[in-house]
Amino acid sequence: MKLYEKLFDELSSKIEQGYYPVGSKLPSIRALSQERGVSISTVQEAYLRLEESGFAEVRPKSGYYVQTRGEMPELPEVSRPAQRPLEVSHWDQVYHLLNNAKGNGHIALGTAMPDTDTPTLKPLIKSMSHMGALAHDSFLNYSDIHGSERLRKQIARLAVDSGCKLHPDEIIITSGCQEALVCSLRAISSPGDIIATDSPSFYGSTQAIKALGLKALEIPTHPETGISLEALEMALDQWPITAIQVTPTCNNPLGYTMPEERRKALLRLAQQYDVPIIEDDIYGDLFYKAPRPKTIKAFDEEGRVLLCSSFSKTLAYGLRLGWVAPGQCTERVLHKKFVSTVSSPPIQQEAVAEFIEQGFYERHMRRMRSQYQLARDMMIDLIKRYFPEGTRISYPEGGYLLWVELPVTVDSVKLNKRLEDNKISIAPGVIFSASGKYRNFVRLNFAKKPDERIKAALKTVATEVNQLMLEA
Repeated sequence: MKLYEKLFDELSSKIEQGYYPVGSKLPSIRALSQERGVSISTVQEAYLRLEESGFAEVRPKSGYYVQTRGEMPELPEVSRPAQRPLEVSHWDQVYHLLNNAKGNGHIALGTAMPDTDTPTLKPLIKSMSHMGALAHDSFLNYSDIHGSERLRKQIARLAVDSGCKLHPDEIIITSGCQEALVCSLRAISSPGDIIATDSPSFYGSTQAIKALGLKALEIPTHPETGISLEALEMALDQWPITAIQVTPTCNNPLGYTMPEERRKALLRLAQQYDVPIIEDDIYGDLFYKAPRPKTIKAFDEEGRVLLCSSFSKTLAYGLRLGWVAPGQCTERVLHKKFVSTVSSPPIQQEAVAEFIEQGFYERHMRRMRSQYQLARDMMIDLIKRYFPEGTRISYPEGGYLLWVELPVTVDSVKLNKRLEDNKISIAPGVIFSASGKYRNFVRLNFAKKPDERIKAALKTVATEVNQLMLEA
């Protein structure tokens, strides 16, 4: 690691931990150069990286200051989904979103994809190339059904940050978090069973519920504190719920991060009614502040929580590399994994394991957390500027997704259709509900800091929103 990179990592960590508060002045370039015994150009390069990553801003004739964050917007209303189990619909809209967000010149504002153009991914690309060149016999055959032991050891080590003490043998590697969710659902349910979910909810998990012949019972959810425990308890009293599926950290799409006490209360509720929890922690490592929140799994002493995650949202969606720690259900999930895909591709597993071992994963996470936090504030400011009065916006504490509530007369499905001619797509809110609610909502991605192209696309979206309002 170069000197300026080491200095950047140290300064950014201190800013994240509050050692340098927001708005405070950083040491002068000359003073820091003398204090650390490094050249002025080294400090300049480190400060430039801080500025690019959104940690610092330069003020003419004054120096560098810790970047001031934007003000919290007016949040979306608490969700009010249907109060009965439903069969999931809207696969056609999900397929349209996935199939339409492609092609040269297309601006996919709605997809949940990370920024893969960052230089901190170069060691991973190099490692994958190296692994492919080796062409071991082991890479050409089935790997262990549990997945690479080397990778499972690294996942167990990373899980300590979320409060989990996992043994590598408790972890099963999957083809993305989607397979982890599907195998978990298949292991604990049968067709016709009821799964309680937060609402809105990730369309991948609700479509898995649909594919397995299950029913979704959507629970009212707060944009700051998450799933309503009071409404969930009433539902558990009223319906034979088989499992609870939640994304408590950096939720997709609503953005909430459930407070620790509510996580513990949710677990106690699951214990009281003897139901398992499927916890999706795919965005957990992208929580902006340190330390990251503990998972519900961290408080689980019975093996009741099936913890699912992936490297698709933190590194690259094309890796298709996820994992699950199923607790009591390990053998059943392992069997579902076998009948699903037998094993996962070995080259990606070894490359990611090496990437983590050498410290590149944490370095990448630090860079992306700061980039996404800055991009969040920029994106919110642009939406406030361009979109009509009455627009409400989520305020995620991690990840790169915004949940935007438009005026009630705006149909996001029609909006998405009109944007096609401009090679722009958004994620309409209806795909995040079993019953097709949230028609006047959209999900937007801010993984890349808004450049002129993205700003122009947002202006176009705002123009179409205003037009739909006029027509209504």
